[in-house]
Amino acid sequence: MPATALTIGSRTFQALGTFATLLVADPDVLEPAYGLLAAELRAIDRACSRFRSDSELWRVNHAGGRRVPVSALFADAMAVALAAAALTDGDMDPTCGQSLVQLGYDQDFAVARRQSGPLRQEPVPAGGWRRVALDLDRREVTVPAGVMLDLGATAKALAADRAAAAIEAAAGCGVLVNLGGDIRVAGDPPEDGWHIGIADDADFDAGTASLEPRQVIVIRDGGLATSSTSVRAWRRDGVDLHHIVVPATGRPADSCWRTVSVAAASCVGANIASTAAIVRSDRAVPWLDGLGLPARLVRHDGSTVTVAGWPAGAESEGRQP
Repeated sequence: MPATALTIGSRTFQALGTFATLLVADPDVLEPAYGLLAAELRAIDRACSRFRSDSELWRVNHAGGRRVPVSALFADAMAVALAAAALTDGDMDPTCGQSLVQLGYDQDFAVARRQSGPLRQEPVPAGGWRRVALDLDRREVTVPAGVMLDLGATAKALAADRAAAAIEAAAGCGVLVNLGGDIRVAGDPPEDGWHIGIADDADFDAGTASLEPRQVIVIRDGGLATSSTSVRAWRRDGVDLHHIVVPATGRPADSCWRTVSVAAASCVGANIASTAAIVRSDRAVPWLDGLGLPARLVRHDGSTVTVAGWPAGAESEGRQP
């Protein structure tokens, strides 16, 4: 029997510096499903955290240009980040780590945003993603000395994809994983689909219960991601900053969009498109339309543009490609 809203199991908790929400179409599998999701999040954090001295990313960033053996998970995350750079012509670049550090995002965001004094150093461009060598057969990564990786743009979306697939395979029911706006659904959805609230003015302190969605859409498969200049934003010495940087300058993107939501076949694909759209600013609309990716783009004054069949009403149903 298809699941209904009354039979869906749900759990929300803090993870990866944001919230994680798990929905399963069979409430009897909620606890084992949560165990699988929690294990995936621990693994991605150990592999890809820029702020843990025991993470693989930390080891790669501090190897001084030497080749570093890595796990299959880290190699997968690195491959996704490099693919994102190639697909966006470098508008997403995993070598923006030093750019973020010099903008003051040099520790976990909840701590970093409390610092309000002047920046100690000028922003610097990304180190250049083409200079990173990934040997998938040997599972080795080489990063030039002085270049710092940051995989935050894609690793969370990858975790959503991996966790949803693992839960669906183990539990055999529909599942939705939401990691701070990076969403992936898998398996048979509830009878009326998964209802997703789209919020376009959230900040870092907003909880899921306090958000007021501007639109509700219904999805049945694939991924959905929202990128925003307001969620991880901070102020230093009177200057407003945010975490989506232009690799060529190392400075926060001066985008005409405050929020972009994109639907795609996977959460990684949606995340790549939504983040690059912020960087591309007014060039994003024809780019997304040409890719056939349904998207909703919100200007700073709250006005919206929708492309490629994204539903226009306040409550609509759509299906990801």
